[in-house]
Amino acid sequence: MVGRSRRFKFADTAQQVVGGFLLAGPFVVTEEVWTLAGSMAWYQAVATVVIVFGIGYGALYKADDERDPDREAEVVGVPLRFVSLVSVSYLSVLILALAFDAPETFLAETYGAGTFEQAVVTAKAITVGAVFSVVGAATADSVF
Repeated sequence: MVGRSRRFKFADTAQQVVGGFLLAGPFVVTEEVWTLAGSMAWYQAVATVVIVFGIGYGALYKADDERDPDREAEVVGVPLRFVSLVSVSYLSVLILALAFDAPETFLAETYGAGTFEQAVVTAKAITVGAVFSVVGAATADSVF
């Protein structure tokens, strides 16, 4: 399972999902994250996305010298493992936020239910949660 011949498999995505959900949960239900997201400017949200991508790439390919992104299966020139990691990081936060009704709980009073502003703040909160989710997903992918 470890070494140069290791291929990306469905089991790797399953491990990423477990790690991503474990670390995303506490941040989805924390009011401070939603308040922070409400005060973020667009460029701060973009910077947070860049941070998620940087952490994900670094955790997969810089911290683990047994992986070579040039030797992995690709989607449009991007390693499939990395695409999976980033997707799991954002989707785990989104799924938990919706399952726990976090946008309605934390934002409806301030922004109104189902408004565009609520959706924008929710997207920002998801980027904040993804910073932590990507760490869990990458760690689970590397450890198991």
